[in-house]
Amino acid sequence: MPNPVPNDPPWMISVDDVRTAAGRIQGAVPRTPFLYSHTLSHITGAEVHVKFENLQFTASFKDRGALNRLLDLSEDQKRAGVLAVSAGNHAQGVAYHAGRLGVPAVIVMPENTPFVKANNTRALGARVVLAGETIAESMPRGREILEAEGLTLIHPYDDPRIMAGQGTAALEMLEDVPDLDVMVIPVGGGGLIGGMTVAARALRPDIELLGVQTEYYPAMADALAGRPSTLGGQTVAEGIAVKAPGTTARHILARYGVEVTVVREKTIERAINLYLNVEKTVAEGAGAAGLAAVLAEPERFRGRRVGLVLSGGNIDPRILASVILRGLTQDGRLGTLSIEASDTPGQLAAVAGIIAARDGNVIELAHNRLLSSMSAKCTDLSFTIETQGRAHLEDIAQAIREAGYRVWRISAAPPED
Repeated sequence: MPNPVPNDPPWMISVDDVRTAAGRIQGAVPRTPFLYSHTLSHITGAEVHVKFENLQFTASFKDRGALNRLLDLSEDQKRAGVLAVSAGNHAQGVAYHAGRLGVPAVIVMPENTPFVKANNTRALGARVVLAGETIAESMPRGREILEAEGLTLIHPYDDPRIMAGQGTAALEMLEDVPDLDVMVIPVGGGGLIGGMTVAARALRPDIELLGVQTEYYPAMADALAGRPSTLGGQTVAEGIAVKAPGTTARHILARYGVEVTVVREKTIERAINLYLNVEKTVAEGAGAAGLAAVLAEPERFRGRRVGLVLSGGNIDPRILASVILRGLTQDGRLGTLSIEASDTPGQLAAVAGIIAARDGNVIELAHNRLLSSMSAKCTDLSFTIETQGRAHLEDIAQAIREAGYRVWRISAAPPED
């Protein structure tokens, strides 16, 4: 059974807190576009509107809460400085706005943080300290610095001022599209969905809110359902890979009856590719989680007016390249044909000519004479080919067979189930 609704903690936020935050950050944090997507609506069967938080200066919604929290510092706290423990968007949001306000900032990051993220944070004016292998292992060093230097901790999500700042996204969405049926929001620690829930339900008590987590880190979904969590695994949505959800957010979601659903990694990858190919915009895994939820349960959203929060666009370029290639393979637009041919002059050119004649584009070629399953007089020619889709790939394979060659393997990802 789900946990009973807990009593409101003393730090529970109200819509007035969110409205106050909106006034404070206005002009310093851009009002991002909230746009109807014709193509995503056609693909999903819903009326899809996208909140492009990846267009913030640091490419994430975290700018909202970071600035609201920093503006709440006393003069003594501003002079002493602030500290955040983060390897991602929160680090850059705090570093950027602290630099703008002239507040010294220390960001503690794990030692294995990608160089680009650490360097970007330094470039925004923060002092970066590398410690530990994970965020949890970075925390002790963060506490040491807090105590030694008298800094103020800026928590990434479990802080009422952070949550009020994040909730301003909901105010903007409902001002732009007042008759939304549902908002779909990525959930890590819960700062974003907590603030948005308070704001949205105050303005529209009937609106549905749905949180989304990756299958590897369903901490909030499990907490709300009152069941133990089994967490861990490599996820493309590292921005919502949180092991312990925020206390305040959990109280808010329980009080307002907000559901949190879980999506598969491959569906998140598909959503990243759709944002790139359809909207021509970059979404990190966490940012694409809302679209992934709609793709995973189309009947739930069919015909409804859906607001998606594309919460951030900070994805490692190497990961993005991998997701793109995996998507092409999944769609059958990239595949490998393994062909048995006699090891004589002209065979490679002949097969390549057949592929070209059928409008296939050869991306890569492997030539293997050592397969024991073939005659010593034969060789394996493995062509990685860009095609128009699965049917086109099979058409090319059939043309090669008709020319007298054995196509012994067609390698392409199976369709999604």
